[in-house]
Amino acid sequence: MSVANPLVSVPMPPRIITLTLNPALDLAAEADEVVPTHKIRMHHEHADPGGGGVNVARVLQELGGDVIAIVATGGATGRVFEEMLDEARVRRRSVPVTGQTRVSLNVQDLKRGLEYRFVPQGPTLTFAEFEACLAAVDMEPGEWLIASGSLPHGVPDDAYAKVARIAARKGQRFVVDTSGAALAVALAQGGCELVKPSLGELEHLVGRELKDPREQNREAMALVRQGAARMVAVTLGADGALLATEGGVLRVPAMDEAMHSSVGAGDAFLAAATLALACGGTPANALDWGTAAGAAAIACAGTARLRRADVEARYRALCSHP
Repeated sequence: MSVANPLVSVPMPPRIITLTLNPALDLAAEADEVVPTHKIRMHHEHADPGGGGVNVARVLQELGGDVIAIVATGGATGRVFEEMLDEARVRRRSVPVTGQTRVSLNVQDLKRGLEYRFVPQGPTLTFAEFEACLAAVDMEPGEWLIASGSLPHGVPDDAYAKVARIAARKGQRFVVDTSGAALAVALAQGGCELVKPSLGELEHLVGRELKDPREQNREAMALVRQGAARMVAVTLGADGALLATEGGVLRVPAMDEAMHSSVGAGDAFLAAATLALACGGTPANALDWGTAAGAAAIACAGTARLRRADVEARYRALCSHP
């Protein structure tokens, strides 16, 4: 893909499905100072439909991808969530659940330059509701399937492994971004096209800190060689990101950005990297596009509120350096 061209450079980009089992209404605001027991007056409020796969879908939509989001929603908050997703022009297939869709809160303390993130557990899904989510995945046509975000209560640890098996049966390329037991079981299932843990999630997976870049590279490559995933992208925060493939490890430093919100930055990375691969890009293209999108997300208030032009500008800036 040419640096000067838009991200989607093919006439008909492949269709991408995202799955979000535990979506959230993301509220974000700034406060002059966060102190205990006092009323915290907030300003510059934002509200976004969020949750891992939803954030991915919103970024894909902004970047010109062909995407549909499968979401498990419930209650009055679920109806508001669906309205917001419709307003964002993201196509969706909703799976109704009895519990209320959760509401999360992100507050920037301007005095200390700190970010506070309050994330509820969300509803408990019944066995039948989870099976309905799997059935929705099975029925939805597409070339790529991205399962992203935490698992709600009531859903087994092997949920994403089950989704991976559906994708394999349908010939879809499967991408996963989660943590803890859900990540470990999905990797044990194997056959993922791409997995994107953060460094902390990779450290939790291997059971130790990975401060040395060589150790980070080695553990990411081990997952590739074991057949857990064809590609492993690890977001490293201020140290950038790496991408391990059978050809070796690529690394890109972080872009110099003033942070307005970290919420959804990893999802933006995953969306842009996946879209680049889906449109025929190389692993190096995918790593650069992901890094550019993550940087653009950090520069915006709210959840993954980036603009396509800003991602493309950052991609060009990345590619202008040797």
